[in-house]
Amino acid sequence: MSPSDDSRYLKGGPVAQRIIAAVREDAAIAKAEGFPPKLISITVGDTDAVDVYVRNQRAKAQLAGIDFEERRFPATITAGELEAAIHGLNADPRVTGIIIQRPVPAHIPIKTLQAAVHPLKDVEGMHPASIGNIVYNQLDLAPCTAAASVELLRETGLDLKGLEVVIVGHSEIVGKPIAFLLMSEGATVTVCHHMTRSVAAHARRADALFVAVGKPRLIKADMVKPGAAVIDIGINSEIGPDGTSRIVGDVDTESVREVASWITPVPGGVGPITVAILLRNTMVALSRQRALYEATYGTAGRLAAE
Repeated sequence: MSPSDDSRYLKGGPVAQRIIAAVREDAAIAKAEGFPPKLISITVGDTDAVDVYVRNQRAKAQLAGIDFEERRFPATITAGELEAAIHGLNADPRVTGIIIQRPVPAHIPIKTLQAAVHPLKDVEGMHPASIGNIVYNQLDLAPCTAAASVELLRETGLDLKGLEVVIVGHSEIVGKPIAFLLMSEGATVTVCHHMTRSVAAHARRADALFVAVGKPRLIKADMVKPGAAVIDIGINSEIGPDGTSRIVGDVDTESVREVASWITPVPGGVGPITVAILLRNTMVALSRQRALYEATYGTAGRLAAE
């Protein structure tokens, strides 16, 4: 049975459409009030995979009524030069949010670039301040993939209070933020990583299982509690028996779906919602910038740089 006709699949497309529709309404109001939202995408070097992401982000931004502009820099640019360019965008009142496309060349530390983006324009939720705010239950500007994953869990209708959640993978942009987002909702959270003695033992007791480790088909049916919700965040390329390449997740979907009550397809699960969250974050960022502008200049008037 395919994802399109199996009710056990948590499909991201419908959720993303709802989020984008809400963003479109907010963006229209903001434009009418003189605060048009604008995203700047930064690409360093030539990477085909990045181009795919940028085209998708541009298309969804257009649907949402958000201006989107790509800035390309040569692979030979220095980290200092790139930071200077980011600081210039930070200072531009016409720019709402800044997206740094990954990967970047090896000589440029991605964390330095993320820290260079002003927290008020950090629509990806990657700045240390944005991550830190989650600890204090300020959840409206969370990392996009983490927020998208939690959004899918909400689609199950499960009560998050007291829910037993296990996260396999503890990265700074996915696993850890998911843990803090769910703890803020009252869930009981366990995070597994490469030093965890028995991932299977933890996974089998989870009401909701999140997996983001980059290992194809790591989670098998015998590692999943019957009736659980399984959120597969992994994206891996796998060569099939016929020699063709296909995208698979970190969960062995075919076997796990016979045990779980809900499971995300890969592709088509978390991915579509991630871009929608990016656009929702843009409107959150715009709201914060407007509040600062109005507090500073004592007016709710139109954008000074318009």
